[in-house]
Amino acid sequence: MNYSRLTRPSHARSRRGLVLLILLVCGIGAGVVAKTGTARLLRVASVGAARPEVNVTLDGTVARDEKPVALAKADAVRPGEILTWTIKAENTGDGAARGFATVGRIPEGTSFVAGSAVSSANVTVTYSIDRGKTFAATPEVEERLADGSVKKVAAPIAMYTQVRYEWADPLAAQAINATYKVRVR
Repeated sequence: MNYSRLTRPSHARSRRGLVLLILLVCGIGAGVVAKTGTARLLRVASVGAARPEVNVTLDGTVARDEKPVALAKADAVRPGEILTWTIKAENTGDGAARGFATVGRIPEGTSFVAGSAVSSANVTVTYSIDRGKTFAATPEVEERLADGSVKKVAAPIAMYTQVRYEWADPLAAQAINATYKVRVR
C-alpha cells in the first residue's frame, strides 16, 4: 500500500503531508487545526494575562526488522503492519494551557489497535466513530434485536475514526507525549 495515498486526504496539497489532524483547545477556547505534522497554537488576545503557546508535532513510525522507521522514509506500508503515531505537545508560552486536548485521526485503510492509546501525563482518552462530531470512552451503536427493539452496544473498534486525548492538569512549561497505534488493512 502506498503510504502517501493512505495518509493524504484529498484536500491536502503536500505530497508528504502527515494526515493526523490535531485539534488544540486551550484556555478560553482558542484553537487551530493542523493538516501537517506541526501545529502552533494561536495566541489568545487578552490584555495583561499570561498566555500559553503550545507547539504540537506528530511523528509516525512503522516497525521494520524490529526497528522503528519514520513514515516519511517508508514509501509504502503493507497490510498487517502496525503504525505508531506520537503526538508531542510543548508549552513554550508564559501561561498554562488549560483544557488542553489533541485529536488524532485514524487514517482510512487502517484500524485502531485496542489499548494502544497512552500518554506521559494524566489524560482522559475518548474515541469517535463519526469523524469527530462526538467522543466517548466507549462509543456505541444501535443494534436491532429479533423482536424489533433496539439496544445500544459498544461499537466495533474498526469503526473508530479519531482518538482524543484531554489532559486533566494544565499544560505548564513542559512537554508531554501521547501515542496510539493503527493496523494497516
